[in-house]
Amino acid sequence: MSKWLRKTATSLLAITVVGTLAACGSDASEANDTTEVTEDNPYAETITIDVFDGLANYMGIQEGWFGKIVKDKFNMELNVIAPNVAGNGDTLYQTRTAAGDLGDLIIVDRGQQYNELIQAGLLYDASEFYDSMENLQNFDAAVQNLNEGTDGIYGFPTQVSNLKSTDPSEGLDLNYGAYIRWDLYDDLDYPEIETLEDILPVLKEMQEANPTTEDGQKVYGFSLFGDWDGNYMNNAKQLLTLYGYDEVGFVIAKADGSDYQSILDSDSEYIRALKLYFDANQMGLVDPESTTQNYDTLFAKFQSGQVLYSWWPWLGQAAYNTTTNLTDGKGFMLAPIQDQEIFSYGAEVYGATQFIGIGSNAEDPERIAAFIDWLYSPEGVLSNAAQTSGSSGPEGLTWEMQDDTPVLTEFGEQALLDGDADVPAEWGGGTYKDGVSALNVNAVLPIDTNPNTGHAYAYTMWESFLTDNMNPVQEDWSEHMGGALSTVEYLEENDQILVAPGASYVAPEDSSEISTLRNQVKSTIVEYSWRMVFANDEEEFNTLLAEMQDIANGLGYEQVLEVDMANAQEQNERREFVAEEFGETE
Repeated sequence: MSKWLRKTATSLLAITVVGTLAACGSDASEANDTTEVTEDNPYAETITIDVFDGLANYMGIQEGWFGKIVKDKFNMELNVIAPNVAGNGDTLYQTRTAAGDLGDLIIVDRGQQYNELIQAGLLYDASEFYDSMENLQNFDAAVQNLNEGTDGIYGFPTQVSNLKSTDPSEGLDLNYGAYIRWDLYDDLDYPEIETLEDILPVLKEMQEANPTTEDGQKVYGFSLFGDWDGNYMNNAKQLLTLYGYDEVGFVIAKADGSDYQSILDSDSEYIRALKLYFDANQMGLVDPESTTQNYDTLFAKFQSGQVLYSWWPWLGQAAYNTTTNLTDGKGFMLAPIQDQEIFSYGAEVYGATQFIGIGSNAEDPERIAAFIDWLYSPEGVLSNAAQTSGSSGPEGLTWEMQDDTPVLTEFGEQALLDGDADVPAEWGGGTYKDGVSALNVNAVLPIDTNPNTGHAYAYTMWESFLTDNMNPVQEDWSEHMGGALSTVEYLEENDQILVAPGASYVAPEDSSEISTLRNQVKSTIVEYSWRMVFANDEEEFNTLLAEMQDIANGLGYEQVLEVDMANAQEQNERREFVAEEFGETE
């Protein structure tokens, strides 16, 4: 899922700080040159627009093949301003909004930021252009929903879809799952894993059979990291998803609304997860560097084969399932936990949690509106989201039609499967990876159907890809999993997916009082969760649990929990409404 692209440009911070305010106003849209007007490009004047993008992991002018497509079609260059790269993104957002110009094209969160920008007059009302935005008209319900309660069209939702809200939105793999080194599991003759805890003795046997990597590094079942800890320990939360739960503040809520738990209840799924990690540590399965390492360090350990369990396909498989390893019969695949019912995000009929808008000071809002509409067209979807496991890229470059079936070209296989390739000069030159869209946002779900081909935008969904790109690991996994060609196919056949209907729910902003209490409580929960995992024995584990509960309650946990519980129930009501509204309930 694109969101985990690594930051690629940090040296531009000084330039950004100096140029942040200077870019406000007309400078961002001044003409650079003129181009002959054609039917394909009706714009004579070249413009450069500032794109404030809360999802981008690259800063600067969009280069390469995607930049060339945008230039050829709109005579426009994209100057991407990325708070992820600049550091202290909240400050950059506040500085630019205070100066009265966030950007010409804006990609940030719906909800609080959307409302703030409307109230501050920083979003352009695109109502005058909307009737001509033919591609967005296909997702009118989502557009109207986002702008409900306003007096215009100030934003356009992302990750919209024509799929049912009760259909999984993720493609061949769900966002979550228990992924293990399948080759080592194979070596053990596929022992049964009835429930989550049963995975511990399996991992132990795998570790004993493969105690070190080829370069002598010790192998562990779990390697943890704390970068993404928020209301509580993120690595613990990931295990809850195997049984259909997701977080709403201090509440863990089941996708179908059948259960809501306080995370601090002694019998909650969260405490169960902490206990599993504690037991794993007692067995020598937890990497002792877990408390100090970050995601980048962890990713490198997966690449070198030091870790046996991954919470996500986009970690273990992305890092370790290289062509070389797969050809050698080594790789991560989903474990067959018999009682799992994995949480899945349903297709968002109203869009995801980000939106695209036009800045109120943009000099050519009509051209920007045309560009936004293009992002929702088949050509735009194919080009803008074209990366590993995303859309397939431009027709004629990365893929072509053969006998009414889309297939990857030789270049496409190099670029998308091997990770990179040199782009032909007529497509802009440079490397494919460097030319990928820096917007880092899907306007339309890649697994949606391209109306021009009748097949998904995502190449990984094509039958030609599934049948032509089998490897020894996948073949063995498929044979053992009843012939399934993908994770989702296996889970669907075994009724092991619990879909949360895509309702585009955004929890209300905390009051200042609740925000203060939450910050106090969550730091305690995170601290004690880590201490419990590395407790010396079960007695200490239970003592720390009791201390965590007492301290949290003393800091106002119950007050915050009440708010989160109401939000969780409101979220479920929203999901039920969307499913019923679109005729998707049984």
